[in-house]
Amino acid sequence: MRKLFPMLVVTILCSSFALYVQAAENVKVKGEGKCAKCSLKETKTCQNTITTEKDGKKVVYYLEQNAVSKKFHKNICQDDTKTIEAEGTVKEVDGKLVLTPTKIEVIEE
Repeated sequence: MRKLFPMLVVTILCSSFALYVQAAENVKVKGEGKCAKCSLKETKTCQNTITTEKDGKKVVYYLEQNAVSKKFHKNICQDDTKTIEAEGTVKEVDGKLVLTPTKIEVIEE
């Protein structure tokens, strides 16, 4: 029993570190930019989202409401869907993928 506790502590610390490293990874996400309230009808307040495909499945990234996201929101709110690319870190919150953007831009196609 005395050996089990230290092994458990080491396992928890290693798992926490692995999750931290994974969460801090910078990613680029490209897809359809939509407002979660106006276009998707999923939230009570306006919020940027990026809808993309991953492994043949539709994936929705909700952009955290930081200064970068709020400044960009006028580009997609109550407008046609635009292809956008965002860069930042991704984490899972309440079963949803949340992207904290450091850069967002409209992609001209």
